[in-house]
Amino acid sequence: QVQLVESGGGLVQAGGSLRLSCAASGRTSDTYAMSWFRQAAGKGREFVAAVTWSRGTTVYADSVKGRFTISRDTAEKAVYLQMNSLKPEDTAVYYCAARVGFGTVLYENRYNYWGQGTQVTVSS
Repeated sequence: QVQLVESGGGLVQAGGSLRLSCAASGRTSDTYAMSWFRQAAGKGREFVAAVTWSRGTTVYADSVKGRFTISRDTAEKAVYLQMNSLKPEDTAVYYCAARVGFGTVLYENRYNYWGQGTQVTVSS
């Protein structure tokens, strides 16, 4: 089992920045990738960014490329999402997720563990 706890959400003005953190505990040795997804009100959950645990390879959704940066600290068992140049359309609940075993990182149904989510609100 892996437990994930997000933090760092909040209210920010458009153009501002936030840094989300996700702390992992439990059996993380089998983790292939950790990712951030988000879900805006009335919409489905969408992929934001992923990082492979061992190599640190990153993947981003087109909507956040160039503005968001995902990173991981394997010693601290943590993953981060630095969000810059935030837009009102970035408003959502942001979820941290962990995938066990090799495979695609883009689809939520391929992930084994989820955090409880943290709210990010960007005002215009």
